[in-house]
Amino acid sequence: MAPPAAGETAAVVGGDAQPQQQQRQAGGFGQTITGIIRIAVFCYFASKFFSPKQKPVDPSKPPPHLMSNLFQKGEPLDMWFYLSENVKFNDFGNDGKLVWHETNIPYAVWKPESTRTLSMKYYPSEALKNNGSLYAHVFFARSGFPIDPNDPEYQPLNCFGRTHPVATYLPKRKADKKKSLLGNAKDSAESNAEVETSQEVDGRDSELKDEGPVEWISYWKPNVTINLVDDFTRYPQHGVPPNIAPYIQVEPTTVNYYPIVFFNEFWLLRDKLIAINETVSELPLNIEVSPISMTKWQLFEQIEQSFQVHRSYGSMLDGESDELKRVFLEGNPYLLGITMCVSMLHSVFDFLAFKNDIQFWNKNKSMEGLSAKSVVLNFICQFIIFLYLLDNDTSWMILASSGVGVCIEFWKIGKAMRIEVDRSGMIPRLRFHDRESYARNKTKEYDDMAIKFLSYVLLLLVAGFAIYSLAYERHKSWYSWILSSLTSCVYMFGFIMMCPQLFINYKLKSVAHLPWRQMTYKFLNTIIDDLFAFVIKMPMLHRLSVFRDDVIFLIYLYQRWVYPVDKTRVNEFGFGGEDDSADPKKITDQEDDKKTN
Repeated sequence: MAPPAAGETAAVVGGDAQPQQQQRQAGGFGQTITGIIRIAVFCYFASKFFSPKQKPVDPSKPPPHLMSNLFQKGEPLDMWFYLSENVKFNDFGNDGKLVWHETNIPYAVWKPESTRTLSMKYYPSEALKNNGSLYAHVFFARSGFPIDPNDPEYQPLNCFGRTHPVATYLPKRKADKKKSLLGNAKDSAESNAEVETSQEVDGRDSELKDEGPVEWISYWKPNVTINLVDDFTRYPQHGVPPNIAPYIQVEPTTVNYYPIVFFNEFWLLRDKLIAINETVSELPLNIEVSPISMTKWQLFEQIEQSFQVHRSYGSMLDGESDELKRVFLEGNPYLLGITMCVSMLHSVFDFLAFKNDIQFWNKNKSMEGLSAKSVVLNFICQFIIFLYLLDNDTSWMILASSGVGVCIEFWKIGKAMRIEVDRSGMIPRLRFHDRESYARNKTKEYDDMAIKFLSYVLLLLVAGFAIYSLAYERHKSWYSWILSSLTSCVYMFGFIMMCPQLFINYKLKSVAHLPWRQMTYKFLNTIIDDLFAFVIKMPMLHRLSVFRDDVIFLIYLYQRWVYPVDKTRVNEFGFGGEDDSADPKKITDQEDDKKTN
């Protein structure tokens, strides 16, 4: 190994996830865990049910051969660990290639001496620095037996090995689409320098498209974990389960199999990888040899397969699996356990809140006491978020969910207001009119008053944040700047949209018109989101946006407690406690629709 060159430093991958990606993860964390567990269990049982089954025994034919493990449990093994730039290795006499040698490792025995570790520094060659390859060649043999085929005492039945790449190839981010829209030369220079030295690896093809040929560079794996699988199952010669068959090495003369060697990279996150370039003089290498149970090995494999299934369907982006693993690595185990249990209820509460929301607006007969302006503002906010997700190449499942939310909010506008199609001009236009039950009482007056004052505050906040974002942040285009500024304001100042309803409640001294069941389910989901806010790493602004809903709902609860119950006031479905059918002044929105038609 060549000594490190003076003045050269190692380049380490930067692992900060994008804030927008973290925001998307916060909402769907519970669904992601549930989906992964469901697919892992499905794959496990599918491998059991659909694996080749043994045919009925024919007495006239000899019984099928069952393959056994060539080694015995607890048998001592010697290990050799070589590093070579060639995928095939036969240079056993070269001591420079030998990195680590261990003796008397008990096979498949759970004792302290079964685990061996080594930490060292590796000095890369010039070929490796120029997108070269490097492989780890691990060989095991019964204690006292050689692994070199040229040795006179060599016996193939006594040794086995496996090859694993230590350097992997991943696409390099060629350029950053974001730039300073004001033409700040200093900011652009810093941006280019950041892109050249950045080692962030997220693997997303969307960030690499439309930028010409993709450059692939080699990345160093600082951790190599070698697991000997504790497996002594007797497999039929032509009936090995498909999830195990790729790892089994069969000895041709005895038709038995060698111990399974598994290179465990489940906990090797991408932000731990190190880019190999000319500036790298030395690389850290941590090696571990230990046993692993059959169940744990298969669990890792099934989870990785479930990640691949999620990525193929677009429900998980590359890099999100690492964030999920990071939660288990860095999170509090007790808090994680509570969060995983409560997340099972998150989907149930989401469904119930959605059902009651649709039911409320479908059966609502009066807009008295309800803020129609808030319904319109909610539609605008949902539409802004949808455009923002579309501009940032979000997965199709998240886009579909957001798109359905936009359609539902527009449908609510049709319930809160009268919509007419004006065909008088060349292009048909939609005209919105207030409902009679909304315009004929104090509700419209209070709603207009609340929106008037809150709009001043909101416009100042939006304008201030947009100017700050334009001056100090980088964007892909002016369109992206507008969307990013509006979306950030929705996250930060979205609680202002809920304030008109609070003001109307205060003026009317009534909360009977609110959909309390739907709000209760949403509040339960907010409590779950609060748990996720502590567990998942996310920007502070998004974390505060989670707790703002708690404050608003607590105010709603205070209003429900402080205002006395009046049976004559309108309930959440537009009906009063007393019979008011004789009142000639009472008119419902259904009659209003008939008059319009």
